[in-house]
Amino acid sequence: MKEKIVLGFYKYVKIENSEKFVKEHLKFCKSIGLFGKILVGKEGINGSVSGSREQIDSYRKELTRNNLFSDIEFKEEPSMDVPFDKMKVKVRDEIVTFGHPVNLENEGKHISPEEFLSYYDENGKLKEEDVIILDARNNYEYDVGRFKNAIHLDIEKFSDFPKSVEEKIINKKDKKVVMYCTGGIRCEKASAFLKEKGFENVYQLHNGIINFGQTFPDTVWEGKCFVFDKRLVAPLNKNENEPLTKCKICDSRCDFYRNCWNKDCDALFISCVDCEKKMNGCCSEKCLEVFKEFCKEKSIKNFGRKTARLEV
Repeated sequence: MKEKIVLGFYKYVKIENSEKFVKEHLKFCKSIGLFGKILVGKEGINGSVSGSREQIDSYRKELTRNNLFSDIEFKEEPSMDVPFDKMKVKVRDEIVTFGHPVNLENEGKHISPEEFLSYYDENGKLKEEDVIILDARNNYEYDVGRFKNAIHLDIEKFSDFPKSVEEKIINKKDKKVVMYCTGGIRCEKASAFLKEKGFENVYQLHNGIINFGQTFPDTVWEGKCFVFDKRLVAPLNKNENEPLTKCKICDSRCDFYRNCWNKDCDALFISCVDCEKKMNGCCSEKCLEVFKEFCKEKSIKNFGRKTARLEV
C-alpha cells in the first residue's frame, strides 16, 4: 500500500460567501478523490485532508489559486492509512469553537520551533523562572502527550479556556506565557484573549506541535500527539514514544483511545487491545451489560467489531 499524506491547514481570513465556497470546494475535493474534513466560516478556513501525493499536490494548487489563501501554510504528515471515512466541507460560525469574541489582531507573537526549544535546557527543564509553557488543548489531548513542564488548565473543551484562565493563572500576568496547541489555530484566539486580559508577554509556537515534532523530535516532547481523525493518537518522536497513560480497565501502560461502544455513553477512554476484546469495546461493566442485552435482543453470536466478539 502506498503511503498517504495527511494535510493540515488553517487561516483566519474574511470569507464573504462561505455557503457558495463550501459547495464549490466540496465538489472539487470529491472530484480528485480526497477524504477529510474542512470547516469554513466568515472568519476563515480550518481543515485536514488525506490522499496520495498527487491528490495532495492538486489540492494545494487549487486552494492557493484563491487569493484569500495564496499564502496559507500547510502541515504534512505521512500515514499508512486514510484516516477519514468521507469528504466533508461544512459551514460553521467559528472554524474553532471558542465562544468568546476576541480581536485576532491582538494575537501573541509567533515563535519558531528553535525559539521554543531555547526555553529548555539540555535536561528538559525550563531555563527561566518567569516563563510559563501553557498547553491550550483539552484534557484528553494533554493526558496522552505534552511538552515537558507544561502547565495545563484542566479544560474539557476549548470554550472552557477563558473561565479556567480566570480561575488558575489570572494572577500570573507578570510571567512570559509561551503557548502551544496541535496546529496553532487555537493559540490564535487563546493568545489574543490573554492579551486582552492584561497579559503583556504572550507568545505562541508557530504551526503548533506537529511542526515542532517534525523539526525537533526526541527533545522536549513526551508521549504521543492526539489528532482529530481516525488515528486519534500519532507518534511525534522517532524513538521515545513511551505511553504516559494507562488502560482504564487493567491499569497497564497504553495510549490507545477508544469511544465506548454504548452510544448513549460514547466516552472517550484509554483501553489496551486485550481489554477492548474482553469488554467488547465498552468502557465499564455497566456499558458491557447494555452490549450484552443488545446482542440477546438481536440474537447476535459474533458481534461485528474487528477486535470485539461476544458469544451469547
